[in-house]
Amino acid sequence: MPADRRLGDGARLALTTFSTLPVRAGRIDRSVAGTAMALAPAVGALLGALLAGLLVLLVAVAPPLVAAGVTVGAGALLTRGLHLDGLADTVDALGSYRRGAAALEIMKKPDVGPFGVAALVVVLLVQAAALAELAGRSWPAALAAVVAATAAGRLGVAVACRRGVPAARPEGLGALVAGTVGPVALVAGTAAVALVAVAAVPDRPWQGPLAVLAALAAAAALLRHVVRRLGGITGDVLGATVELVTTLVYLGLVLSS
Repeated sequence: MPADRRLGDGARLALTTFSTLPVRAGRIDRSVAGTAMALAPAVGALLGALLAGLLVLLVAVAPPLVAAGVTVGAGALLTRGLHLDGLADTVDALGSYRRGAAALEIMKKPDVGPFGVAALVVVLLVQAAALAELAGRSWPAALAAVVAATAAGRLGVAVACRRGVPAARPEGLGALVAGTVGPVALVAGTAAVALVAVAAVPDRPWQGPLAVLAALAAAAALLRHVVRRLGGITGDVLGATVELVTTLVYLGLVLSS
């Protein structure tokens, strides 16, 4: 497949996978999937810019916590809640202390267990509280923070899809994207997100990049545990990675030195 066509199809797949933007999907194979996963941080940056704009507008007419809560809800709407669903399913599976096929079967169940509910509540509360604090910063800092956090969440997916990480099932999204992202894309994506994060904490320019790197390290630790317990990644694991990294970056950006 020509490189320009693969890039175009990969960009469309990234947009349809990580957002609800009305884009028609192109050809889908592992080569296109790898391009899509490498482009995931760019889609996250686009979503982050939309959410940051909404936050800045809302905080002008509503209390910061209300503006933050609506922004978090808009983020879930723009992604069809798929990442939150993946978080709940993954935590339920890991919380069951089962392994392999038995844990994967729990992930398939339509209901959400107590571990999943607790994970959703904690993640949504932390994100809303962090956004409420970020809303009080200058609009360039708030923009950089939200863009960096949402882009980092999708960069976590690229980390999960790096070469050497297997899929837990022979079918599904995990099987399509596992092992498709190379080191060059990961380094470039990390550098770009860390650069954006510099402006998120103007008086401590090191704090943003450090928050991004720490969140990605936590995602790598989660992935090692998931591979041991489940045998590899699934679409739900990718969703959980998005929410974990995004939440940890928000947390890192609002911590005082």
